[in-house]
Amino acid sequence: MNQQMSNHERGPADRLGGDPGRNDTEDQGPSENAVTLPRLSITGYARFFWRQLTSMRTALLLLLLVAIAAIPGSLVPQRLSDPNGVTQYFTNNPDLAPVLDQLQLFDVYSSAWFSAIYILLFISLIGCVIPRTKHHFDAVRARPPRTPARLSRLPSHQLHDYPQCDVPLVLDTARAVLKRAGYRVEPYEQSGLRSLSAERGYLRETGNLVFHTGLLAVIVAVGVGGALGYQGQRVIVEGQSFVNALIEFDSYNPGQLFDPQSVAPYRLTLDQFSVTYETANLDAYGQPTDFTANVTVTAPNEAPEARTIKVNDPMRFADTDVFLMGNGYAPKITIRNADGEIVFEESTPFLPQDSNMTSLGILKVPDGMPEQLGLVGFFYPTASELESGAFTSTFPDLIYPMVSFNVFRGDLGIDGGAPKSVYTLNTDDMTQLTGGSSGLESIQLMPGETADLPDGLGTITFDNIAPQASLDGTESYAGSVARFASFDIASDPGQFWVLIASIIVLGGLIVSLMVPRRRLWVRAVQDGADVRVEYGGLARGEDPRLDAAVESLALAHRAAIEKLHNREPDHPNHPTPKTRNHS
Repeated sequence: MNQQMSNHERGPADRLGGDPGRNDTEDQGPSENAVTLPRLSITGYARFFWRQLTSMRTALLLLLLVAIAAIPGSLVPQRLSDPNGVTQYFTNNPDLAPVLDQLQLFDVYSSAWFSAIYILLFISLIGCVIPRTKHHFDAVRARPPRTPARLSRLPSHQLHDYPQCDVPLVLDTARAVLKRAGYRVEPYEQSGLRSLSAERGYLRETGNLVFHTGLLAVIVAVGVGGALGYQGQRVIVEGQSFVNALIEFDSYNPGQLFDPQSVAPYRLTLDQFSVTYETANLDAYGQPTDFTANVTVTAPNEAPEARTIKVNDPMRFADTDVFLMGNGYAPKITIRNADGEIVFEESTPFLPQDSNMTSLGILKVPDGMPEQLGLVGFFYPTASELESGAFTSTFPDLIYPMVSFNVFRGDLGIDGGAPKSVYTLNTDDMTQLTGGSSGLESIQLMPGETADLPDGLGTITFDNIAPQASLDGTESYAGSVARFASFDIASDPGQFWVLIASIIVLGGLIVSLMVPRRRLWVRAVQDGADVRVEYGGLARGEDPRLDAAVESLALAHRAAIEKLHNREPDHPNHPTPKTRNHS
């Protein structure tokens, strides 16, 4: 046995000149088999990282990361689309919310980490598409590859004899058959043997490139649309209107290249907001089954137009999309001072706190009183008293509505000019007059009732906006409290191009999956008066129909030759091609 090991038989330590039994720090001396690895320069490292970034594997990984990074945007309310939800999240989770805010989870799609993944994906796709496009262009222009020396070694192979034929006739006929099947055909002659090389399926790589180019177009269209467009939110109470202007939004987010002059003016009036609740199925009792906002839209110099907005069915008007985002109750409260003058009269949106629409609202009375007043209210569509004495709502519709208020007196903190949220009340510089430790119970009102404010400050009334009687003569509270709806108004100039790019992506993907890339060869050898013909096929990737393609070529070739001899296939008076081998 040869005692000397080849380089392939040596272990890593042997090939590098090391001895696994010795310490690496020992002086082992020079070795003739030692390999010195070159040190990469800055340019080398840059080239290495560029190749890694622009590889298809990295592009797919980044695409997966974009999908994963978008998940928090559906789990946590976003400032861009649901600022009220963010405010409520801070109220409900005072410890967790600041941490999430530091991680930019309330602004996922504009966060630094999401933008980094987005930009890297864009660069990676460009780095993938451009070289592959050049390579594909060169491949399309190149000749089909030469015929292999041994076609019998190919995955699909057939061997036939054609009597009373010659090689030129057989090859010319095969060439015509292949061209009709969509193959690019090139004749070759090697060692005196004539053959045809055929290839098809270039559309597979073309579809792949179209797919990736479409992804790039989607990214560009989304980016341009976001830069040129805007998105705003507005809460509208039944009977109230909103004018599509920037100063009318409760909150809005313009793009970097947004032109304020591009806002299309129109008026949106919420005529009625209705919700249907499940009452027949006890397992889903009280769950909403339908939300419908009936609105009237009026454009300048045009007649009013009645429209309907539903969840997942937005209204398209004047190049904007109006989405229905949320809803709740807006009790109308009237507050009078000691002289009977109205100092507050408004339908105030109360934010829902649970599935039964127990809602929280804040009222602020800055003027008309000896001191500023702040009221923290809870609204219960179907009020029910707990054993502890507190109230809750047991059904989300108006069956037994009630509102309770804790009243505070003092400084609202709004005189300094700094903006304050209408959904929060800072009571640090205020004195509580009712509820809590004040010694007085909270004010509790049903629609149409009036109560006195403490210390003779005046009165507060829960207005019944639609008093009516039920069929049995008892009082019904249906419609007694106005509803509000939260709308998201978005303008995205790139929306149409995103659709076109998405169609291109889908089309390219279908082509790349459906079109097979395969090569076929035909070699003809004269054997006396007969011609021996070999057929071979090879696929680029998985192609379960390769055998069928080779067999179809052989059958079509046979039929074409017999047609040239003016006879039908399998004619009893003429010899037909004989299959000598089929694998």
